[in-house]
Amino acid sequence: MTFYVGFRSSRAASTTQDFLVARRTVRSRRNAAAVSGEYLSAASFLGVAGLILKDGVDALWYPIGFTAGYLALMLFVAAPLRRSGAYTLPDFVEARLGSGGLRKLATFFVIFIGVLYLLPQLQAAGLVLSRIMPVPQWVGPVIVIVVVVVNVFGGGMRAITVVQAFQYWLKLFAIAVPTFILCAIFIGRGGAGAHETSLTAPTSPTFTDTTTVRVDTPVRLRIKEPVWLWADGVVNGAPASGDVFWRPEVGEVTVNAGTTLRFSAGSAVPVVAGAAADNDSWMRPSSGGAGDLFTTYSLIFATFLGTMGLPHVLVRFYTNPDGKAARRTTLHIMLLLALFYMFPLLLGALSRIYVPELLVTGRTDAAVTELPAKIIPGLPGEILGAVTAAGAFAAFLSTSSGLVVSVSGVLSTDVLRGRVRDFRWAALMAGLVPLGMALVLRPNDISLSIGVTFALAASTFCPVLLLGIWWRKLTWVGAGAGMIVGGGLVIGAIVLDVVSRYTGDWAPSFVKQPALITVPIAFFVVYIVSKATHRRQPADTSRTLLRMHAPDPLGFIRDRDVARFGTAEERARLADGRHRR
Repeated sequence: MTFYVGFRSSRAASTTQDFLVARRTVRSRRNAAAVSGEYLSAASFLGVAGLILKDGVDALWYPIGFTAGYLALMLFVAAPLRRSGAYTLPDFVEARLGSGGLRKLATFFVIFIGVLYLLPQLQAAGLVLSRIMPVPQWVGPVIVIVVVVVNVFGGGMRAITVVQAFQYWLKLFAIAVPTFILCAIFIGRGGAGAHETSLTAPTSPTFTDTTTVRVDTPVRLRIKEPVWLWADGVVNGAPASGDVFWRPEVGEVTVNAGTTLRFSAGSAVPVVAGAAADNDSWMRPSSGGAGDLFTTYSLIFATFLGTMGLPHVLVRFYTNPDGKAARRTTLHIMLLLALFYMFPLLLGALSRIYVPELLVTGRTDAAVTELPAKIIPGLPGEILGAVTAAGAFAAFLSTSSGLVVSVSGVLSTDVLRGRVRDFRWAALMAGLVPLGMALVLRPNDISLSIGVTFALAASTFCPVLLLGIWWRKLTWVGAGAGMIVGGGLVIGAIVLDVVSRYTGDWAPSFVKQPALITVPIAFFVVYIVSKATHRRQPADTSRTLLRMHAPDPLGFIRDRDVARFGTAEERARLADGRHRR
């Protein structure tokens, strides 16, 4: 279906403006659906329910932050950014501050953020496909990249806009229908039965029947209640084969990859270290003390401010006809996102009751796809599972499409010569490089990976956008210093976290969510350096700010470097509005 919609839409795409900004004629409702389709990634479709299953109410901040970020975008950035006439974020940076060097720095961060955001999408695609079909995990990422690159290759932004708008409604259907059915069955049964642990019980969740779990990656399990089990593999560094008893006094046990564990029905579920071990702590916010509180505030900071720095989100606002349409698009997006996020929360809570075995391996991202078959055994459950899997694949495709388009646009205009042929070559590169990295690197919790990407966007582009639009004294030196310091700190945290995960998980918690430290530092550096270099302020600052803030009917909007991207004939076609229908 994605192929067909992309093929139908790509037939009308022929110019560079089609490929970069869909001729700037996309109406607000269609653009809102496209942005929502692009924004609701694997982190939203799979990761949010998985985090609710594992962390409980602390994870509620993810969907709240993901949605609330658009409020800041609507109030401060959307309309002025569209009125600037830019085609890409580097375009905006150069237009506002007049520095080619700063443009190159922005290009680097756009590509880096795009690749970093794309990795969890591809890894999640491998996870889902390997669970529903007998194929290795590398098949999923390969399929996603092939579909995305072919669509982008054929029609660029113009084709992807229609594809992503369609995929939002597909994802909403794929998660809403199973949720309604599963909730109806749960309520019809009168809640959790005799074999399940209700969420109001303060004890640990229990296995609903005899369950065998295979550990694919090494895990540390937290033991809250005594449990008998059968183990075959390596536990706490020693071989184990037969019955084992884990007491609460041991605190944690380490289970090596390749170990098989079998639990009897009614046994308490040991959970991966860091997860809520019992339902009492699962229901209470910040039960882990000051460390959890810092992580929560840092997450709020990252998601609220990071949205306005995501290149693949911002690039969609360049497709609106004017600033008013860009702001209206943002309002529609918040409504669509709020509607969608109700459903992963319910599925996460049900997963805590019916698929607690996912807490043993930490692969909680599989909760959405495995829950239907557990509540409704047989063919109906498999059909619902197939529907959610289709929605998950739509999430991978739509987000990956937006990321490949945004990275391709920057590569084609800033690294290559900006022609249609260059855009297509850039799309190929933007797909193959992340694919290679996704096949090599170890998968992590999807939403946690996305959280770091938001922190990077908030620490680099957020200060430049906010101060560039609303503070006339910003200089290119200050903007560059802020991007380097903020981005460097987040990249350093990412490197530390990756090294830590491969060498015993010794890194402190703020490394996993560094935004609360890095974003204020980035703003401070931009302000101080700009004040110190006030003589570098561009001479046309007043004219640029007037263009960004003047009402649309005054006609100050002017596309940047139109001559570079289109002939007079193409500009005439731009005004015909055919793409609106």
